[in-house]
Amino acid sequence: MVAMISGFSLYGWLLDLGRGLLRWFIGWWSVLFVGAKLMVLAFSPSSYKRDSRSLVLREMYYAAGPGLPGFTILMALFNVVVIRILVVTAFSYGLTQYALDAVVRVLVLELVPLAAALYVAVEYTIPGGSELYKRRRNGHFDALRVQGVDPLNQEVLPRVLAGIFAVVLLAVISCSISLVLAYVAVHGFTVAGLSSYNHAVGQIFNPVVSLIFSMKTLLFAISVSLLPVGNALRDLPRRASRTSVELQGLVQMFVLMLIIEIASLIGNYY
Repeated sequence: MVAMISGFSLYGWLLDLGRGLLRWFIGWWSVLFVGAKLMVLAFSPSSYKRDSRSLVLREMYYAAGPGLPGFTILMALFNVVVIRILVVTAFSYGLTQYALDAVVRVLVLELVPLAAALYVAVEYTIPGGSELYKRRRNGHFDALRVQGVDPLNQEVLPRVLAGIFAVVLLAVISCSISLVLAYVAVHGFTVAGLSSYNHAVGQIFNPVVSLIFSMKTLLFAISVSLLPVGNALRDLPRRASRTSVELQGLVQMFVLMLIIEIASLIGNYY
């Protein structure tokens, strides 16, 4: 009797594990499928007619415009704190020559792209994904198809492009601020150290590191823009809520961003 109960428990555990793996595979497959269709639309000239261009520009403003001043101020304050900690620590251990290297590698290469991607995800892409899920459940996509309009081109593609644009824009602005503040922290308000600073930063951003940094930022942008949309377009159970859609997209986003970060660390330091 005990053996039968144990066998049924093992069978139930294996069955639940198989179902979970199947849901995981279907979830990622649906995201990849949606991403492939959006890639085709993104490179199609018909997707950028006058009405479509206005939609894309509007979403770009919504994704980057309202939060740009606040994000810039927060990143500047964050940079001042982190740079001060790194510089003082390097000076206290007699590693003055490595202070700038540590600041650029920690802030510009690692923290700034991650912060920009997470900010856009929280402020724009995850709420946008839940809004798309709500519209799809309410029949808005079916109404567009009846009118002869492709929902992917009308509703989805502008949001994805806007999310990618917002992450890249915020990352570029934040990296510029970090480099300026790093120079001020190390050399002060003078142009005397500009030549050595440019030389040091140029040595850090060699072609391989620059390529990895650019690819990581772009992949972060694609991840935070595509995953919420992919989950919003999935055929989830009827009892699924907007919160569950957001949580699934957030979990997938963190997993993919962790994989991208590990790959970039391996490329930069191994």
